[in-house]
Amino acid sequence: MEQLKSIGRELAMGSQGGSSKEFLDLVKSIGEARSKSEEDRIILRELETLRRRLSDPDIPRRKMKEYLLRLAYAEMLGHDASFGYIHAVKMAHDDNIMLKRTGYLTVALFLDDGHDLIILIVNTIQKDLRSDNYLVVCAALVAVCKLINEETIPAVLPQVVELLNHPKEAVRKKAVMALHRFHQKSPSSVSHLVSNFRKRLCDNDPGVMGATLCPLFDLISEDASSYKDLVVSLVSILKQVAEKRLPTTYDYHHMPAPFIQIKLLKILALLGSGDKQASNHMYAVLTEIFRKCESSSNIGNAILYECVCCVSSIYPNSKVLDAAIEATSKFLKSESHNLKYMGIDALGRLIRINPDIAEEHQLAVIDCLEDPDDTLKRKTFELLYKMTKSTNVEVIVDRMIDYMINITDNHYKTEIASRCVELAEQFAPSNQWFIQIMNKVFEHAGDLVNPRVAHNLMRLIAEGFGEDDEGADTQLRSSAVASYLRILGEPKLPSLFLQVICWVLGEYGTADGRHSASYIIGKLCDVAEAHSSDDTVKAYAVSAIMKIFTFELAAGRKVEMLHECQTLIDEVLASHSTDLQQRAYEFQALLALSSQAIENVMPLDASCEDIEIDTSLPFLSNYINQAIENGARPYISESERLGTVNTITPASASHYQQDPAHSLRFEAYELPKPRAPPPSIQPSSTSSLPTSSSDLVPVSEATYTTREEQHNPKVQTLADQISAEIGVHLKLEGVQKKWGLQTYSSPSAPSTSSSSTQKATNGMVTSDTIRQSSLDSRKQQVPEVSAEKQRLAASLFGKKAAERKVQGGTRRPAKESQPAVATSAPEPPKEEKVIVPAAPPPDLLDLGEPSETATPTIDPFKQLEGLLEPAAGSDVASAPSPSVSAVKTPDLMSMFTETPSIVDSKSSDKGVISSTIAKKGPNVKEALQKDATARQVGVTPSGNNPNLFKDLFG
Repeated sequence: MEQLKSIGRELAMGSQGGSSKEFLDLVKSIGEARSKSEEDRIILRELETLRRRLSDPDIPRRKMKEYLLRLAYAEMLGHDASFGYIHAVKMAHDDNIMLKRTGYLTVALFLDDGHDLIILIVNTIQKDLRSDNYLVVCAALVAVCKLINEETIPAVLPQVVELLNHPKEAVRKKAVMALHRFHQKSPSSVSHLVSNFRKRLCDNDPGVMGATLCPLFDLISEDASSYKDLVVSLVSILKQVAEKRLPTTYDYHHMPAPFIQIKLLKILALLGSGDKQASNHMYAVLTEIFRKCESSSNIGNAILYECVCCVSSIYPNSKVLDAAIEATSKFLKSESHNLKYMGIDALGRLIRINPDIAEEHQLAVIDCLEDPDDTLKRKTFELLYKMTKSTNVEVIVDRMIDYMINITDNHYKTEIASRCVELAEQFAPSNQWFIQIMNKVFEHAGDLVNPRVAHNLMRLIAEGFGEDDEGADTQLRSSAVASYLRILGEPKLPSLFLQVICWVLGEYGTADGRHSASYIIGKLCDVAEAHSSDDTVKAYAVSAIMKIFTFELAAGRKVEMLHECQTLIDEVLASHSTDLQQRAYEFQALLALSSQAIENVMPLDASCEDIEIDTSLPFLSNYINQAIENGARPYISESERLGTVNTITPASASHYQQDPAHSLRFEAYELPKPRAPPPSIQPSSTSSLPTSSSDLVPVSEATYTTREEQHNPKVQTLADQISAEIGVHLKLEGVQKKWGLQTYSSPSAPSTSSSSTQKATNGMVTSDTIRQSSLDSRKQQVPEVSAEKQRLAASLFGKKAAERKVQGGTRRPAKESQPAVATSAPEPPKEEKVIVPAAPPPDLLDLGEPSETATPTIDPFKQLEGLLEPAAGSDVASAPSPSVSAVKTPDLMSMFTETPSIVDSKSSDKGVISSTIAKKGPNVKEALQKDATARQVGVTPSGNNPNLFKDLFG
């Protein structure tokens, strides 16, 4: 990006000076070119002109600058301008700052870090890094990031480290970027300088701090445990950025330093993964970002998405998880395909914590699945792949296969086929369904399927259900044979699928007696004839024909040799493939044997039986002894040939003695004898003497690697100790803020109380909020859902989940639902002091399932005359469990109060709200009746259809 900006400025300055009219004419002629060949002719003509002019020894420096920019333009269009590389290197040596920057820019565009001319630029870079002009230093640092390779890093590393303390913030920022580049190219060369990144995190300039986050992210990705102490500091920085304490120059679309926020969220996601203690520091700032971040701009949505990713990575918390679910819901409900894509991806991350989250957005997922946008549809299939289980595997796999049939991208078709196979193998409800799915995958994915899948399918058909039910196994094989005979009528079948078909027909084609041997042999001959160029398919077909002949002959039935079969055997006998010839000769040899011998050689349905093999081959003993007596050499085992066994039989020893000159020797070389120590040094004292650094000690490569790996943690620990001694831990308590207003951070105790007060304010459910939400819920109308989508949702998410989704209307408040977190057990509730009125009023608006409370549930409508009938089963009270008793339902009756609610700040996180009820407002009876009807039906009742979703998904 820096290079593009520089070349734009150089071109603009050249055009303003009037010296690059030829360059502008060149750009205009290229833009007006009607074909690539015409463009190439223009560029080649320009290169010839520049070659001729650069050969002039007296070229003005300003003209040379223009020529180099024109060469860079030709290089970017794909043409070779290597004749001008040396001129760019010379211009980098110029004392003029503009010419030097042009030289560095063109050198960075022309050369890579392995070019031979790099050695000529290193000395110039070293001199410019020590310059007093910070613009020259910045230009040299930009060239360092592009041109310095692993071999030349030590030449410039000391100067770059010194520039970390430069008074100009731009130089410090580029020095951090150069060190980051060194770490990417050669981590071992800067492993002792990792502590410098911790120091620059405390820099006064936000740009330097933001540049430091990039190398820290790479280091934390490699080893997060060594940087756990930075969690508090990073959270504090993120909080300051979110509170807009940075200068407004870092704002982008009214968002404070959004790219710094995104990088900080990525780092916190790595540090908080599986760490409850570190995650506890992040909950408050994440909740604050969810609350303050605006979703009206793309950059605001990007920050919200990164917050969702962070929440899905750290240790789960119910309050922050609810905020992430709400942000994901906004993405899914958006009209933009980009936001829907983000919502599907975020939903795929959240279901790893709580799989039930997907049920609340099932209709949105189905809409994305049917969207014409191919990218969005692929992302939705990834989500369905993650949420597949035994109850919805049939619907999801069928959808995947239908999509696989309609796409032409072989790479993605391979991925879809492998996922279908994986889901079918893991969640198949029956073997018949598994075989049908495999047939579809082979038929439509072709040779893109892994050959391992074909072998697994053949093994499944051979082994059957793995039980003693032979009837079920026979039925499975008969259905496979019938389906494969039907599939053979298709015009084009992949080679791998034909191999499976030939094997199944050869093993079980005539097992059930429904098809004659001649019919199956004819089909196999047709397959071999149709695929005469595929030796593998032809080999499978010949083996299958041989199996059918042998099975029939072993059973005492005579098989007629068809003309096409004899033609195939004759053709295979004359084939250039030795494999095909061997199969044909084996076929002829088996036909000449008796039925008893054939039965022993080719047993029926014995493909999965274990074959016991005696590796000693005792039946050859007589033959071996006779051969040795006739003068043959005895067999020498592999262990004897390798020298691990020194025992030699007498026969072999006598043979060696008879002809030692014309035989190989297999004795191992003698091991080197250890050198005896000098007489002046005792063996006991040599081990205690220290070895000097000049001694040459042979060390194996594995040992050297192990020592190096053990040495790195020591260096890292030493760096951490040094950084701890000099105080690089961002203790911000009582320290003046670096950015924003000149304020000081409050001490720990007031900050704690203020944070708790803030939590109480955020967690309070005021009467205005509830009244507004009630009015919004009355105005909101649930859109009508088609019957096809209803059936698909019931298949994917379950019938009960679909009914809850439609009948429930909208999602219940986040504080009423406590998502189940599978990673840890819920903590026991702490005893908090809560102000509770003497007689808490009942929740007159909650007509859903009876809540688990400590006191028996009383139907509140029994106390109101003429409103509703008593709810069935409402007087049944359930004893609360320890995990549920801590979560209390917010009192919605506060919407009719005139006295403000009294909320305990310590219990606001748990949703414990106590309110003092004053007198009710006017028209209470009508309002309660409307709310009760809305809660029962799920939508605002109307005269047209008050029971809109009564029988949905039934």
